[in-house]
Amino acid sequence: MEDAVVLLQTGRRLATAAFRRESVCWSEDSFSPSNSTANVPAASRRAPSKYSQASGMPPASEADSVSQLLAHVKLLLRRRAAAVAALDAGLPAEAVRHFNKVLDARRGGVLPHSFATACLVGRAAAFRASGRPADAIADCNRALALDPAFIPALRARADLLESVGAIPDSLRDLDHLKLLYDAALRDGKLPGPSWRPQGGVRQREIAGAHRELVARVQQLRARVAAGDGCNVDYYALLGVPRGCARSEVVRAHLLLTLKLKPDRSASFAERLELVDEHRDLDAVRDQARMSALFLYRMLQKGYSHIMSAVLDEEAAARQRAREDAAAAALAATVAAAAASATKQAEEEAAASATMQQQEEEELAAVPESPKPERVNIPVQVAEPETIAPPSPPTPRLSAAAMSPMFQGAFCRDMAVVGTLLSRGRFDRPPMAVKCEAMSC
Repeated sequence: MEDAVVLLQTGRRLATAAFRRESVCWSEDSFSPSNSTANVPAASRRAPSKYSQASGMPPASEADSVSQLLAHVKLLLRRRAAAVAALDAGLPAEAVRHFNKVLDARRGGVLPHSFATACLVGRAAAFRASGRPADAIADCNRALALDPAFIPALRARADLLESVGAIPDSLRDLDHLKLLYDAALRDGKLPGPSWRPQGGVRQREIAGAHRELVARVQQLRARVAAGDGCNVDYYALLGVPRGCARSEVVRAHLLLTLKLKPDRSASFAERLELVDEHRDLDAVRDQARMSALFLYRMLQKGYSHIMSAVLDEEAAARQRAREDAAAAALAATVAAAAASATKQAEEEAAASATMQQQEEEELAAVPESPKPERVNIPVQVAEPETIAPPSPPTPRLSAAAMSPMFQGAFCRDMAVVGTLLSRGRFDRPPMAVKCEAMSC
C-alpha cells in the first residue's frame, strides 16, 4: 500500500506539472478581441522593452496589455488552485512550492494585497502541516500587516501560538478576533469592503463562531490562571526534536534567524499593490517589522532555553561517563585483587603440598633402627641367713642387698632411652646402645 500511495502521489505531481506547462500556451489564455492576437500564445507576448523602444518599434496596444494582464491573473489563479489541491491531498511541500511561485511574482506585474493575503494564509497552513510553525507564524504576521482585519489570518495565528504553548499571545489574537465578530454582528456585515473576500468566511457563520470563541477564551483564561500559560514548547517552535544534538539546534536557529530577520521582514511588501486608501506602505512595513521583532525575540529565547538544556544533558552525559569509567576501574581493581589473592592462595597451597610431600619422602627414605633386644640379667637372690637380733637402724643400706633390683631397672631405662633416640633421628650416624658394656 505504501508503494501504491507513493506511485499515486508521483503520478499526480507529474500530471500537475504537465498540465501547468500545457496550460501556459493554450489559446484561451489570450483575451484580445482581434484574431491576430488570439492565435498568439500569451507566453510569447511581453511588455515592450527598452531595446524595442530605442529601435523605433511601435509599443504594444492597449488590447495586448489587457490580454497580458488577464493571462497573468489566470496563471496566478491556476497556481493557487494547484497549491490548495496539493494541501488538501496531504502534500504540504508541493503546496509551499506553488504558493512561493505565486508570491514571488517573477513573471512581472504586482499582486493585489488581498490576493497576497489569502496566499500567505494558505502557505502558513502548508508550513504548519509540514512541521514548521515559525515560518507559519511569520506568514500570518505578513498577512495581518497587509490586512489587520483578515479573520482567517487571526484564526491561524491564534491556533499556531496555542499549539506551541504561547497562550497569552494566543489570547491577545482571540480577543482581537472577538472584537471583529462583535462588529460583524453589530453591523450585519463582515469587516472591510464588500468586494474583498474574507477567506471563505460567511456572515451567517459569525454567530456560531462567536459562541465557540467565547468558550475557548474562557478555557484558555482558566489555563493561564492555573499557571499553564508560560510553558512554551520551544522545540516545536524551532522544529527540532527533543534530545537533539547541539549541531541540529544551531543549524535550525541559524536558518530561522537568517530567514526571519526583522530587517528583512518588510521586503515582501515591495512586490504588492495596496488597494486600500487608508493603508499605506509605511504602515505595512512598521506592522510587519513589529510582528517580526516579536517572533525573533521568541526564537532567541527558545534557542537559549534549548541550548541550556542541551548543555545540561551533555554535562550529565560526561558525568555519567566519568562515573562509569570510575566504576569500571574499581571493578577491574577488585577483580585484579581477587585474582591475585586466588593466585597467592593457590601458590601457598602448592608450596604446602610440596613441603608435605618432601617430608613424606624424607621420612620414607630414613631406615628404621633395630629394636633393642631384651637382656635377661640374672638376679641373684641371697640365701637366708640367721636372723640376728635387731640392731638399731642405719641410714645407709648395704650395696650387696640392693644391687639386684636397681640393676634390672637401670637396664630397662637404658633400653627405652635408646628407642626414643632412634625414633627422634638422633641415630645419624647410628649410635648403638649396648647394654653389655655397662656392668651391672
